[in-house]
Amino acid sequence: MQLPAPDYPAPAKLNLFLHVVGRRADGYHLLQSAFTLIDLADTLRFRVREDGAIHRVNDVDGVPAAQDLAVRAALLLKEASGTALGADIEVEKRIPIGGGLGGGSSDAATTLVALNGLWKSGFEREALAEIGAGLGADVPFFIFGRNAWAEGIGDRLRDLEMAPAWYVVLVPPVQVPTQAAYAAPELTRDTEALKMEDFSAFAAGFSLGSAGAFTHNDLEPVVVARFPEVYQHLEWLRKHAPMARMTGSGSCVFAAFEDRAAAQRVIEALPAPMHGFIAQGLEQHPLLAL
Repeated sequence: MQLPAPDYPAPAKLNLFLHVVGRRADGYHLLQSAFTLIDLADTLRFRVREDGAIHRVNDVDGVPAAQDLAVRAALLLKEASGTALGADIEVEKRIPIGGGLGGGSSDAATTLVALNGLWKSGFEREALAEIGAGLGADVPFFIFGRNAWAEGIGDRLRDLEMAPAWYVVLVPPVQVPTQAAYAAPELTRDTEALKMEDFSAFAAGFSLGSAGAFTHNDLEPVVVARFPEVYQHLEWLRKHAPMARMTGSGSCVFAAFEDRAAAQRVIEALPAPMHGFIAQGLEQHPLLAL
């Protein structure tokens, strides 16, 4: 009798801010951001196959298997490692798709870390990050596994100490195409670069409200102008938390609170048909030890 496959978590992330500070000759945008992990997570399960095949064994609404970043990550790792093994992959989605929470990238990162161990491929995390970077700019962060200050195209990461926090995250009923947001002609691409030390002084002491005075999300004006639902959710949340903002390229918006009780009061006031949840910030990825 075959034992149940173990659960591998793939947590979501929030961009506490997102500045576009330039653009490379190849078209990639140069960014500054602060990433924090939260406890909302997808769950992945893997079974090693001896025949070398890679299969996703369950349906995921809105994500065909061929486009699933978990499947694509497994194929990349198989090619890079030269293994003769394969895997059955089960993906249990909880992270909203197209919300800027990094669900697909997190699934890919968890797949790389998990199968690297199950296949005994022997890659260090830096090598796994290089393999995953082609799937999405957020994949290296999830493999890095800690709250991080990010620069470059999101691939230059440094530890960022964060005070404990709770977050109210609202989920507008739209999916925002990341590429379209970055391609918008009105997107600001020359925000003045910050020093990590200036931001971390606020983040470590939980003065994110103060940090909001000099940070923002450059993609936010682009998205709210095109998606009224995002604008409506953001405006409602700002009545309760003036420094609320959008994460990533949207559509989700969030606000930080020092304790769960404060976050609970806001989520209980959320009017129908708006939808949201409370999440706790994580100090590190649950799989960091693997």
